[in-house]
Amino acid sequence: MPTTPPNPARAMPKKDRIRDDKLIQRVHQELIDDYDEELELEREDWEASQPGAKPLPLHHDRDQAERNQYFKELFRLQGELVKMHDWIVETGYRLIILFEGRDAAGKGGVIKRITQRLNPRVARVAALPAPTDREKSQWYFQRYVAHLPAAGEMVLFDRSWYNRAGVERVMGFCTDAEYEEFFRSTPEFEKMLVRSGVRVIKYWFSITDEEQEFRFRCRINDPLKQWKLSPMDLESRRRWELYTKAKEVMLQRTHIVEAPWWVVPAVNKKKARLNCIHHLLSQVPYREVAHEPIDLPPREYHADYTRGPVPGEILIPQVY
Repeated sequence: MPTTPPNPARAMPKKDRIRDDKLIQRVHQELIDDYDEELELEREDWEASQPGAKPLPLHHDRDQAERNQYFKELFRLQGELVKMHDWIVETGYRLIILFEGRDAAGKGGVIKRITQRLNPRVARVAALPAPTDREKSQWYFQRYVAHLPAAGEMVLFDRSWYNRAGVERVMGFCTDAEYEEFFRSTPEFEKMLVRSGVRVIKYWFSITDEEQEFRFRCRINDPLKQWKLSPMDLESRRRWELYTKAKEVMLQRTHIVEAPWWVVPAVNKKKARLNCIHHLLSQVPYREVAHEPIDLPPREYHADYTRGPVPGEILIPQVY
């Protein structure tokens, strides 16, 4: 007689089923968080354009009140960032913010939230690629100096000169002599910046071994995020312990009064963003800048003006 094939779910030990169920829930949670990121601006635009309208619907499996609170607090903090941005322009303040941390620690996410509503000419992001052969022959800090802020600017470094203390050390891209020279030069370099009137704020985004593995697996299985994974990222995963040691040495040897390190617990991405922005605002002595009321001038009309038609062949197809 034919036998019924075994049910894989039944054959799986209970503890393994529980573990897999939890993983599926985590992946589901991660997808919802990604959707939330895309909804942030749309949600505010909807509420601003539809007075009294109900908020855009959020996923029923999550605590809606908690997520609403995240959006509300994020928008409030971004409003303060705009005030800080205005003050920086008004006073000619110069600000550098360094974001360091392991791959997938959330540096890009918080940078996006900080700059989202700011003038990109004032709040610039510097995310430098690997150095060219020519740059390798220059003074180590030279390619970073070109991106330092002028008066009335803030520059956010998505990774920075601390590459030498991290990836270059772990991957063997610098010699022991270059590594030691970095630790001799960096505190002096940052002190020079501060003495010249440039504020330097340094953040390290801290995640657990398990959280990084989870985020990597999400990227591997998400076609929209696979571009974020490079061979170097995958190799860094294998060398987790070496990166830990390198990070500990870096924090110990470059934590100076003039430019201290600040560690951001980042396992919870949304809390990390809010906490980092809140701390950043506390570090800059900004105040709200008064602006003259804006008076929109009337549009001029001329009897001999005629607007010509747009040639049909250059209009894009109206698919939607």
